[in-house]
Amino acid sequence: MSNSPPHSRAAAKEATHERIVSVASRAIRRQGYHGTGVADIMKEAGLTHGAFYAHFESREAMLAEAAAKACTESAALAAGAAAGEPSPHALATMLSAYLSRQHVESVEMGCPLVALGSETSRQAPEVRRVATRHIKEMVDLIARQSPQWGQPGTHEQALVTMATMVGALVLARAVDEPALSDSLREAALKHLTQLTNSTHAADAVPATPPGAPG
Repeated sequence: MSNSPPHSRAAAKEATHERIVSVASRAIRRQGYHGTGVADIMKEAGLTHGAFYAHFESREAMLAEAAAKACTESAALAAGAAAGEPSPHALATMLSAYLSRQHVESVEMGCPLVALGSETSRQAPEVRRVATRHIKEMVDLIARQSPQWGQPGTHEQALVTMATMVGALVLARAVDEPALSDSLREAALKHLTQLTNSTHAADAVPATPPGAPG
């Protein structure tokens, strides 16, 4: 029996748990939910297969935690790209970071919606719940960067922006022609940036006072 104090054992178990989740969060983005097996994750984490059930009730529970970690990392990157930018430029900066070639190539650390979107509908409810929560959080983050934040139509525009971002990255990763991959993400970025700029320009035009010449 271990002579370590209970709090040390608990801390060690928590650290091990986090290591498993980190390994799994990268694995699901690299090879999908279907391609992520318990034995492979435990081996990559440097643990025995039998140790798995000391940390998770099921494979689905592990996948849900892995997805949650991937979503947290992705949201933090998006928020970090916009942080510190003045309001008119925050959304454009976030879009540029998301729709970048680096993001296309960073599969293991990239957006889980891009890597796992087509598989998510076939996953357990706890996994789908994680994805749903992340989509709502990202839409809210995009809306809050909009020059029209708080006005009617902002949420709908954020939904379209989110769908365009994710869809463009899915296609950019799917094709086997680098030039086409670049064109897909660059076209999406150009369209979304123009939309953002036109919205900001419209907001900046002062209303014409009553009785003033048009």
